[in-house]
Formats: sequence, structure tokens, C-alpha cells
Amino acid sequence: MITTLDPVAAPVGAAAPVCEPDLPAMELIYSRPDALTAATTHYCPGCTHGVIHRLVAEVIDELGIRRRTIGVAPVGCAVFAYNYFNLDGVEAPHGRAPAMATGLKRSLPDRVIFTYQGDGDLASIGGNEILHAAARGEHITVIFVNNAVYGMTGGQMAPTTLPGQVTTSSPRGRDILLHGNPIHMPEMLALMPGVAYAARRSMHSVAEVKKAKKAIRLAFETQLQGLGLAIVEILSSCPTNWHMHADESLAFIRDQMVPAYPLGDFKVAPELEGK
Repeated sequence: MITTLDPVAAPVGAAAPVCEPDLPAMELIYSRPDALTAATTHYCPGCTHGVIHRLVAEVIDELGIRRRTIGVAPVGCAVFAYNYFNLDGVEAPHGRAPAMATGLKRSLPDRVIFTYQGDGDLASIGGNEILHAAARGEHITVIFVNNAVYGMTGGQMAPTTLPGQVTTSSPRGRDILLHGNPIHMPEMLALMPGVAYAARRSMHSVAEVKKAKKAIRLAFETQLQGLGLAIVEILSSCPTNWHMHADESLAFIRDQMVPAYPLGDFKVAPELEGK
């Protein structure tokens, strides 16, 4: 029997001790990964950055590389990413994460280096850095979060904003003739010999979240095998700047973003096949 009160210590006149039958051991179905801290999130409700953080942390734990991993945080919504990952981290100037990651990897080749970047950080101001890191085939892992807007600064149009999508800087919707077409980063980088793995996944359903984790793992394994640069783009929600409820934002990813940004692998090195 499990006694919830100590009858010896109970004061005079106290209620009789409450006893419960023996209960079966509870199975632990989830615990916070070692690679995540207990920091309280600053992300907006419904934002899927937190889920992506968890996936990255789980992969790092499963590969047993936490103590030799260094994360490079961007300027953007994930500017405080180093507060959430329980590992070494550095902060890069806006868009310069691939350049900083290059320096870290070349000076500390035994370390595992990853960047965590948004669409404004990587595809706009950081376009030069990611392009040339890919051209050089740097042995780094790039996690690229696409929510189609500049999330931190008020929801302006980003390089990934959809045609016709309304933002604070495109109040009439993105006009292709005026603003150009959205940039498809993994498809473009997949054409470069230095890139060993390029993929796109999404956060809009449980099934897609599981696929995203597998892609993130392959991106880290690419680096561990010394195959070249790996990039995983992940379609993410931004309920605040999209002016939607959380469930509506997931539907927006599924119905609007996925048709514009097809999911899948765009390049997989032969050494990664079948994993």
C-alpha cells in the first residue's frame, strides 16, 4: 500500500491517513533532451521554432555529439537560440552565420558546427554567405527556417514571401513583376558540387514533423561523414505576423506554402542513401 500521510507524524485529531493501492510504474514517454535547456521560450504562441529546436536537440542527443557541437545563432526570431540549446553557441552578425560556421569548422575540425537561420537571415542579407559556403563545400549543417516573412521586425516581405501574400511592406500582396519570384534555396544549392544533402520539410502535421527530424539527422550525418555542406529548409508558422490562429497557420503551411515550396530531398549523397 502507498500511504500519503505519516500516521506517526499526524497531529491529534487529524483525519485518518489516506491509503491508495499499489500503482503500476508509470512509463516515461518524453523528457527534455539533454541538448535543450529549461529556459522559458520567447517565441509567440503557435510558432513552430520551438518544435524545430526540439528536433535538432533530439538528433544531437541521439548521435552523442552534444559536447562537441557548436551552434551559430542568427539575427531574427531565433536570435536567442543559444539560450535554448545546452551546448556551445555563438551569435553571428545578420546573415553571416555560414561565414562564422566556416571559421569555426576550419579552426576546430573535430567539432560539429550547425547554423540555425531564418529566411531573412539566410536568403536575403546572408545570400552571399550561404552561396559561397556551398560553393566551397564547407562541412557544416544548415537549418533554414522559412516562415515567409521577416518575423522579428514586424512581418515585412521576405525573399520567401508567396506571390500575392500581404505583408507590412507589400500591403497589396507580393507582385511578381515588381518584387520578383520567391527564392527556392535547397533546389538552387543542390546544383552545387559542394552540397551533399539538400532537402525541404514542414511543421504542419505530426507526420511531417517526423520526416523533418529524419532530414535533420541526415544533415548532421552528412557533416560527420565529411561529405560537404548540408541544408534542410523547414516550412514554419508565424501566426502573429500572418494574423492567424495557430491551427489556421498550420493549414496555411499545408495549403499555401507546400504547393509553392515542394517537400522532399533535392540532393542526397550516395553515402546517405538508404538511411
